[in-house]
Amino acid sequence: PGPAAMYAGLQELGVANGEDLKETLTNCTEPLKAIEQFQTENGVLLPSLQSALPFLDLHGTPRLEFHQSVFDELREKLLERVSAIALEGKVEERYKKLEDLLEKSFSLVKMPSIQPVVMCVMKHLPKVPEKKLKLVMADKDLYKACAVEVKRQIWQDNQALFGDEVSPLLKQYILEKENILFSNDISFLQNFFSPSPKTRRQGEVVQKLTQMIGKNVKLYDMVLQFLRTLFLRTRNVHYCTLRAELLMSLHDLEVTDICNIDPCHKFTWCLDACIREKFVDNKRARELQGFLDGVKKGQEQVLGDLSMILCDPFAINTLALSTIRHLQDLVGQDTLPRESPDLLLLLRMLSLGQGAWDMIDSQVFKEPKMEADLITKFLPLLMSFVVDDHTFNVDQKLPSEEKGPIPYPSAIPEAFTKFLQENRIACEVGLYYILHITKQRNKNAFLRLLPALVETFSDLAFSDIFLHLLTGNLTLLGDEFALEEFCTSLFDGFFLTACSRKENVHRHVLRLLLHLHHKVAPAKLESLQKALEPTKQSGEAVKELYNQLTEKLELRKPSPAEVTETPSMELPLPTVPTPASR
Repeated sequence: PGPAAMYAGLQELGVANGEDLKETLTNCTEPLKAIEQFQTENGVLLPSLQSALPFLDLHGTPRLEFHQSVFDELREKLLERVSAIALEGKVEERYKKLEDLLEKSFSLVKMPSIQPVVMCVMKHLPKVPEKKLKLVMADKDLYKACAVEVKRQIWQDNQALFGDEVSPLLKQYILEKENILFSNDISFLQNFFSPSPKTRRQGEVVQKLTQMIGKNVKLYDMVLQFLRTLFLRTRNVHYCTLRAELLMSLHDLEVTDICNIDPCHKFTWCLDACIREKFVDNKRARELQGFLDGVKKGQEQVLGDLSMILCDPFAINTLALSTIRHLQDLVGQDTLPRESPDLLLLLRMLSLGQGAWDMIDSQVFKEPKMEADLITKFLPLLMSFVVDDHTFNVDQKLPSEEKGPIPYPSAIPEAFTKFLQENRIACEVGLYYILHITKQRNKNAFLRLLPALVETFSDLAFSDIFLHLLTGNLTLLGDEFALEEFCTSLFDGFFLTACSRKENVHRHVLRLLLHLHHKVAPAKLESLQKALEPTKQSGEAVKELYNQLTEKLELRKPSPAEVTETPSMELPLPTVPTPASR
């Protein structure tokens, strides 16, 4: 800060500053006397100190150093006192004291050495006078220097300014999510859904937003409004995750001022426990159903918020995994889907979650109607696939008759493909069933159903979350990549059908090959390398991944010298004569 800033505001308080000294010295005949007089008038007025100061001079301690240390000490004491005043006595009295102090000291707010005291006083005032807030807001440096408690008071009446503060955090959040989905570490053990809800809430963005909101209901509402608007504008479901994480982060801190008025609080809390377990058990299912059934007439708008909470990919993942588990149990119990209330509730919640965008967009707050065919035709179809697997496995174990082994059913019922194309919930559940069989290393079932994924509802089979999970699970089928038939079905039959029109699919295939290239047959690898070459339109991420893959493949190629020297392993080994027995 320049000299003027160092003394900002002293004159208004009648305290002499550097400018006054300069003027005195310019207009006097005896400068030394003038300096002495200035020191006496403006020094620390303690009689006992006058005799001690020459003692410091003998030790070569500059007066500036002495005054600075006294000043620092006093400032610390004052800061402690301000914090103490904020906690003692009656509420009105303590705030009256602080307001008086602010009135006296505010003119020095731009003086760097005093600024911390003024900021501390404002921080402890629940309502800083409007005039002072406006002055702080108008000055960039002051605004930057003030505590979050003061900023909250500014933000709550300045949505645009608050939006400017929140916007980079939301961008960062989305970027972090996308980086996980496209991470080069592919594993079926560690994936996008591995971190627990509590761990996720410790993330930098959630913590910063939680701190910015504090206990301020108005700011919380603003953030929710931003999230709704962005979700509508982009259809990006990660905003729904943040909506739930933010509420649960405030729940962890027991911010009852907000939790008690958010109508989704208890529902989100219960769902959060299910997400932690990756399963909706019967007890929690009843609770969740109670919340949905309890939406009263005239309060239907809450469905918009509930649907956003259910649209969070972590919620969808939990509901879909639970649905697949229920279907398997029903096969064992010889029960039809329509006879299972738990299963119907899972579908109801999936349906509400998947309908979030339409509901918020149309502002028509009613639960989407469940199509009867989903329950009476599609789910039994999935169960029949489970039965096919059981039958095939039993057949394999039976002694083979003359007619030879029974082949695995290869035809896909037309109805299955049609459901995946036309019904969003069927598509979501169908995709999770395919993830399930892949995780079980069930190659036969995977190859049978894979062709149905080329055309799905709203291209869900080419969405990042599904491809992230699929590539992870495919590592379990690593050895199959050596087989021409498997690679042709997977790459030519599925991935490559969308690579040219969908950049994200291109990225996921390259991620998979970076991980499994050593398992793929060389001829197939070569044709894939050609097919996956980036075009002029390809983004940086695709080019970068492709270069990484090319480098890896170059490293694997033996040098020409090696090729000629190494005998082919196909040659029969020379027979070694056995020593004659004696």
